[in-house]
Amino acid sequence: MTPAVEIVTDAAAAGEAVAARIASVIRAKADAVVGVATGSSPEPVYAALARLVADGLDATRVTWFALDEYLGLPPGHPQSYRAVLERVLIEPLRLDPRSLRVPDGTAASPEQAAEVYEAELIRRGVDLHIIGIGQNGHIGFNEPGTPFVATTHRAALTESTRRANARFFPDPSAVPHECLTQGPATIMRASRIELIAVGGHKAEAVALALRGPLTEQCPASILQRHPNVHVSLDHDAAALVTDPAPHR
Repeated sequence: MTPAVEIVTDAAAAGEAVAARIASVIRAKADAVVGVATGSSPEPVYAALARLVADGLDATRVTWFALDEYLGLPPGHPQSYRAVLERVLIEPLRLDPRSLRVPDGTAASPEQAAEVYEAELIRRGVDLHIIGIGQNGHIGFNEPGTPFVATTHRAALTESTRRANARFFPDPSAVPHECLTQGPATIMRASRIELIAVGGHKAEAVALALRGPLTEQCPASILQRHPNVHVSLDHDAAALVTDPAPHR
């Protein structure tokens, strides 16, 4: 199926639109399970959700599953994805930190930690998953060449991804080389997927993911197989998508 594409004016507008759809899911199912990502693209979603919570949305029974986590950062490291999501999601929405599930990046056996996380995702199910897309077409930390059938697993970060993430670290050399990430097959089990991309640097990856061939060299292209994907783009990210939905 062709994912539905919506063009919005900017990142804040994308955040408002996606947050409104998440709120609808939560109102229909108070104990919903929502998959969450880190990075600049989804942060406006969490800011908009915080405003909805302040206006009366009850998200206290929601469980939030992180898309991925670095391996090797010490507990409490400010750039661990648990710490980031606590700052941008849990604290602004005034939620119990125990409602956030994150792969265990400090586990003695990352492979076992991946199996445990995958099993919990299967048991709970994900009602809606928020994801971004990398410039090389990765979703989560599923870099080009990751098998579409991969589930939660230990993965190596490419140098391009490490360079892109270096802006979050005072010492760029401290960016981890490995992570735990939900696999493409894991992400695809979600009932609904919300993909957000902002900026011209994402335009080529977006076009390949949505209109290009289905190929593991562009991991995000697997979204073409999902029956319920909504894509929110600003004008720059949508520049190479030839048949978007009407502007708003």
